[in-house]
Parts: sequence; structure tokens; C-alpha cells
Amino acid sequence: MMMYFRSFLAALFITLALPFFAPTASQVTAPALAQKVVENASDADQEIQKKVRDLFGEIDAYENVFVTVKGGVVTLKGRVLTLEQVSEATELAQKIDGVVTVNNEMAVETSVEKRIIPILEQLQARATQLISLLPIFLVGLIILGLITALGFFVAKRKFPWDSIAPNKFVADLLRQIVRIGFFILGLVVALDIIGATALLGTILGAAGILGLAIGFAVRDTVENYIASVLLSFRQPFRPRDVVKIEGYEGYVIALTSRATVLLTFDGNHVRIPNATVFKGVITNYSLNPERRFDFSIGVETEDLQGAVDLGVGVVRDLSFVLDNPAADGWISGIGDSSVTLWFGGWINQNETSLAKAKSEAIRKVIEAFAAKSITMPEPIYRLRHDNDRPPAAKKRTTQTARTKARAKPVAKDTGESDVTPDRQIEQKVAEAEERNKEADLMDPDGAQEVSS
Repeated sequence: MMMYFRSFLAALFITLALPFFAPTASQVTAPALAQKVVENASDADQEIQKKVRDLFGEIDAYENVFVTVKGGVVTLKGRVLTLEQVSEATELAQKIDGVVTVNNEMAVETSVEKRIIPILEQLQARATQLISLLPIFLVGLIILGLITALGFFVAKRKFPWDSIAPNKFVADLLRQIVRIGFFILGLVVALDIIGATALLGTILGAAGILGLAIGFAVRDTVENYIASVLLSFRQPFRPRDVVKIEGYEGYVIALTSRATVLLTFDGNHVRIPNATVFKGVITNYSLNPERRFDFSIGVETEDLQGAVDLGVGVVRDLSFVLDNPAADGWISGIGDSSVTLWFGGWINQNETSLAKAKSEAIRKVIEAFAAKSITMPEPIYRLRHDNDRPPAAKKRTTQTARTKARAKPVAKDTGESDVTPDRQIEQKVAEAEERNKEADLMDPDGAQEVSS
């Protein structure tokens, strides 16, 4: 009985200890599974390698590139022509599914032969393509020439450009715009025929940038040119008008594309930039033929109103003074020893010189005042020595008494002087106009701008 019990315990012990000593299923299959993983990884690397090689095989620049893949890491070796192609190869390889990273060991080709041959082949291919497209290019050039010629023909017509433009300069400017417009139209049509309309955007973009740079470089010149165009439209003055611009007075000789030319009354030429003229204050004395001269005289008299009436009467009676508007005068101020009288009269400056009229009026008024014993006081300086003179000698006589003690001037009527305009300066203006070789933008017969 004891023997059977011992056999049962031994069997039970062996049964319980067997799992600890026998190999498990996973332990039995581990080498097989590892082998399976290696085989799958190798298949994936080969798939990636095939995809990268097929991709590079489609690109001529990478025909000498060698590709190896291990564990998802792509290694690139070989030579290409540019550094850009090296970077591009890395980007292309990274786009393949399953690629972990790219180890780029490519180098730039330094062989002269291998670098020149592809360039020569490209040039040859482009030359061949250009020769094949030559008939289309010729058709495009013919279309461009025909449309441009049509633009020149239209711009050359007098109608409607001369009728809608205020002067010849503006008409020529409109004609130039028409020519440029037809040329651009012909260029667009020609590029469309050739199939290179995308090139037009590049050309226009480059032209815009170039125009902007040139505009900044010649800003003053462009500003003066634009001002000349605006002035030719507005026409604030005509040739031979007497004007005052930024302190300069004289006759207008010409309005060019850059400056306004004046001939001063001294015979000097003054060129004022058109930008300054357009933005400045312009006084046109010739726009209204009626112009007023004025002058002031200091007098010493008790009858001030009588002196004013006398002076106004003298000015009004001058033959060159207009009746309407009438001459006028008044007391304009008082000084230390005199009272200032102001007189003014209107003339037709087309028939009378302003400077001569003013001079003659002053002369006539002074003669009339002298005839009536209305004198102009003289400055008097007094020196007193109070310690050397007796008290009775300190009394002073009045200035009026001293003035009356002077001899009364005798006035003589010598008649009126010549007050006609100076024809010599007009002759100089005509000579200056003849010497001016630049295109004049003014219209002698056109309407002028009238500013209030």
C-alpha cells in the first residue's frame, strides 16, 4: 500500500514540474517569427528601393544616382550637375511611402566634359525647337507689324486729335499714347499666336519695376513734365503776356516741357521749373488790359482836402487815364513832419506804359502842388545849447513859418510826355522767341484760365 502511495506522489510531482522544464510554444516559434520579420523588412526595403529608382530613372539628371535602402533609410550616392539637384533628390526620396530618412551622399559633378555636354545638348534641342517654331514667329511678327503700322496711321490723322487737344503738344502726346496702345495690342496678339502669353506678364512686371526705379531716379524731371502737360491744358498765360511768378516779372517767351521762360524788363532770361510754376502763385498782368498805377506824396499844408482834390483832378485830366474806372485819391497816412496823400489812376496797358504813366502823373501833380504853394517838407535838425543861450533865445519858430519863409517855387506847364509802351523790349521779346528752339506748349489763340 505504501508503495502505491509513493508511486502516486512521484507521478504527481512529475506532472506539476513538467511545465517548468518543458519549452513553451512561443519559445519554440521565436526564431521562426524573427526570420519572418527580417524577411518582411527586406521586402519593404526592396519595395522602397524600387520606387526610388523608378522615380529617379524618369529624370535625366539622376541617371547616375545609386540608391540603397536598409531599415527604411535611403542612401543616395552619385554625381549631379548642380547643388539644387542634390537638394531636390532628398525631397523626392522623402515623398516615397515608408522612407524613414534620407542619407544624401551625392556630390556635384566636376568633370568639364560631363558638365558641358548636357548644356550643348539643351542648346541644340532649343535651337531645333526654335527652328520648328520659326514660321509661327514670322506670323506673329507680321501681325505685330501690321497692328503697329495701323496705330501709326491712326495717330498721324489730324482728326480727332487736333480738335480735342488744346494745343499741338497735347495733340502729339495723345498720338504717342495711341501708338503705344496699338503696339501693346499687337504684342499681345503676337504672343497669343506663338503661345507665349505668360511671357507678357513677365515683361510687364519687369517694365513696371524698371519704370518705378527710373521714376525715383528722375523724379524732378517727371514732375516737371507732368506739370507742363497740366499747364498746357490750363493755359494760365499766353506768349508775350506780362506775368509775375514766384517773384520774377517779365514777358512770357515759351512754355517748354521742362520750364517756363521769361524775359525780364532788364532783358534777362529766367527759366522757372514747371513744377514751381504749377504750384506757385501766378500774376498775369496782361489778362486784363486795364491796370491801375498809384503813388504817394508827402505834403505840408493846412488844406489837406484841397490838396487831395487838386491831385485827383490832375490825374483825372491826363489824356491816358481812363474815365471808368475813375481816378481817385485820399489821405493815406501821417508822418513826423508831413501828411501822406495817395493817388491812383487806370490806364489801358496795351496803349500806355505803366511805368511812364506813373512817372508822368507824379510830375504833373508835383507841378500843380507847386503852383498852389503846396510844398513837400524837408527834414530839419535842431541843435540846442541851453547853457550858452539866454532864456529868450530858447523860443523856436514853428516849422510852418520857416517853410513859408522859403521862396515859392514857380510851376511851369510843359505838356504831357510820351507814355506809349516801350517797343524796344517788345522787339527783344520777338527776338527771344525766334531764338527759342524748344517746342512751345502755349496756344496763342486758345482760351486762358480765368481765376477769381
